[in-house]
Amino acid sequence: MHELGEQHCQACDSDTPVLESAEVERGLSQLSHRWTHADGQRITAQFKFKNYGKTQAFVNAVAYIAHREMHHPEITFSYNTCRVELTTHAINGLSENDFIFAAKVDRLVDD
Repeated sequence: MHELGEQHCQACDSDTPVLESAEVERGLSQLSHRWTHADGQRITAQFKFKNYGKTQAFVNAVAYIAHREMHHPEITFSYNTCRVELTTHAINGLSENDFIFAAKVDRLVDD
């Protein structure tokens, strides 16, 4: 099996199954400790940086990944923090795409 960060998001539609709890936990186990399972429909992570420039560079890199993978996170940020929330909007829940995307975001700060 390929690492999550090496995979690519696949197009989803309303027929895509929502991940079960065990699948969500398995996905989280492959991500950094930053990611948590929020309201049952999304995973979230908080990132902290030294200054606004580094925060903005991270946000821009996440936006580039979103464009390339056609998967769109909710991103909020301030001077030195950024919060990324992932869900698959087409199914109003979590799909494998969310974990693939999260792994790519982890690579930005862990490599």
